[in-house]
Amino acid sequence: MGFLTSSWIMNLCGSPVCSNQDVLSCAFNGIFDSSTCTNHLVAIGIGMLLILVLTLHLLVQIPKSRASMRQLFTLSSPLQLAAVLFSGCLGLVYLGLGLSMLDNIFNQDASVYPPHWWLVTLSQGFNLICSSFAFSIRPRFLGAAFVKLFSVLVTTYAAFIGCSSVVGIVAKKAITIKACLDVLSLPDAFLLLLYGVRCSHDEEGYQGNGNALYKPLNAEADGEMADSDSQVTLFAKAGFFSKMSFWWLNHLMKMGYKKPLEDKDVPLLQATDLAHNQYLIFLAKLNSKQSQSNATPSLLWTIVSCHKRGIMVSGFFALLKVLTLSIGPLLLKAFINVSVGKGTFKYEGFVLAATLFICKCCESLSERQWYFRTRRLGLQVRSLLSAAIYKKQQKLSNSAKMQHSSGQIMNYVTVDAYRVGEFPYWFHQTWTTTIQLCIALAILYNAVGAAAVSSLAVIIITVVGNAPLAKLQNKFQSKLMEAQDVRLKAMSESLVHMKILKLYAWEAHFKKVIEGLREVEYKWLSAFLLRRAYNSIVFWSSPVLVSAATFLTCYLLKIPLDASNVFTTVATLRLVQEPVRSIPIVIAVAIQAKVAFTRISKFLDARELNGQVRKKYRVGTDYPIAMNSCSFSWDENPSKPTLNNINLVVKAG
Repeated sequence: MGFLTSSWIMNLCGSPVCSNQDVLSCAFNGIFDSSTCTNHLVAIGIGMLLILVLTLHLLVQIPKSRASMRQLFTLSSPLQLAAVLFSGCLGLVYLGLGLSMLDNIFNQDASVYPPHWWLVTLSQGFNLICSSFAFSIRPRFLGAAFVKLFSVLVTTYAAFIGCSSVVGIVAKKAITIKACLDVLSLPDAFLLLLYGVRCSHDEEGYQGNGNALYKPLNAEADGEMADSDSQVTLFAKAGFFSKMSFWWLNHLMKMGYKKPLEDKDVPLLQATDLAHNQYLIFLAKLNSKQSQSNATPSLLWTIVSCHKRGIMVSGFFALLKVLTLSIGPLLLKAFINVSVGKGTFKYEGFVLAATLFICKCCESLSERQWYFRTRRLGLQVRSLLSAAIYKKQQKLSNSAKMQHSSGQIMNYVTVDAYRVGEFPYWFHQTWTTTIQLCIALAILYNAVGAAAVSSLAVIIITVVGNAPLAKLQNKFQSKLMEAQDVRLKAMSESLVHMKILKLYAWEAHFKKVIEGLREVEYKWLSAFLLRRAYNSIVFWSSPVLVSAATFLTCYLLKIPLDASNVFTTVATLRLVQEPVRSIPIVIAVAIQAKVAFTRISKFLDARELNGQVRKKYRVGTDYPIAMNSCSFSWDENPSKPTLNNINLVVKAG
């Protein structure tokens, strides 16, 4: 029997597994080395055992459920979709690799790949495809306990294969296609484990609430609350993968594909995005800062402290986008070196292609998250500022109303709050542009050496030369907003007192006045846009100047140019174009936001009515209200009273 076993192992492995001298040590080392037959035999055995367990469970559970094919399978979440697709695709790649090994054995030499190589590859492929099939079935048909247990077993199996492949890579100092696939099976197993644990919890909750349909309705208010909760946007309950992939939008997209969307189809905002709640959060933060210090807290830093988490998260995605975008020229240089035979290891091209794919996926995801989160943050800031302006208008003192007319207040809400709300979208451009330029210059210096100094000089001259234009833009923007306030005040007063204008036939006169105010506003608007156009022309032409200066310096300094550094330089200069061209837009948006925020801050700091009302009532008094030699004034300056020496008594009732 022992002879037959050793003969079978010899035929399968092509050589004795271990010598008789140190069998235990040899077996232990062989189990955790992916290049040995022992490791492959263990992997094949565990894989076949998992497939057998899954097959038996499916044969028992599926006929018992009596479900149709449509009811049996589902891809209801992005996590499940990612896990199933990743596992299925990886399994197909394993099968393709195993079949190619068999083809080499039949067409060339059987000693190229011993039988245990293609057997373990095919078994891993079948295992992944079966796992993908199992996790595409609705969890309630398999059972919560089995889904959790099977996901743990698959993860343990993948961890064993992945760790043994890492050991093999370190020992042999070589990377194979199978080793790369084994390492990729680790994130696939993690996705399956995450989905299995999550779905098991959902299934337990589903079973626990199974009798909820038989509970009577307690009250009409409860029904209305449940109805309003069901209409809240799915973003409020979305998980991590749903938010990252925008899966929560699918329901609305499908509805819009079937029919034109109406108001009732658009879901409600979640509680944290409502203007009322945003204003309450802002007010609570402002009051806490006032209680901590006697000085008036800064409005800007109060808003920043309310949304610091959102700012930091969106900033992380902005940084990730810049880093993944900047890796492109380095990967291009490595590709060119591999193509000319300067690669560092055998399968470097495959590794570079996989790295490029992962980097582009991360770049796309991070950019979408950056834009979405900053737009949402801007809407939150705009809503809380609009609510704060509305509340402040109700408490303005009479002197403050003389300084801030109704037309100006309307301008604060419609124009200034909007511009401040637009700024978070561009805020991260102010520092990511600098980081991206520094990385691009470092890559240029690595590619062409001292010629990168000329690129830096052109960028510095461009930025310094536009500094005076930025100051003028700030001045013209302030003048423009003042002129706009005056025009809106005149128009609102004209519309309010339209009867008087018609009665006295003053239409032509007021028309000339408003047209004159429009001319003043047009003068400042044209001056602002003209300087902005100068700014844009200089910055849009700077990438061409940077490229010309770089290659001219290479020619003058006789720096050798080959395919590697030329393509790297061109790709890096493409990186420089986007941040340099966005500089004038960022400058203009920052100036507009600064002017708008200054105006809103000045309005919110205006004097308010005295809220202290003293009430004294004496029973049996003939005159509850009595004034003796009182003076009254609309202004806070008592030296100019409007009414003097007022004597008044009011009887009860």
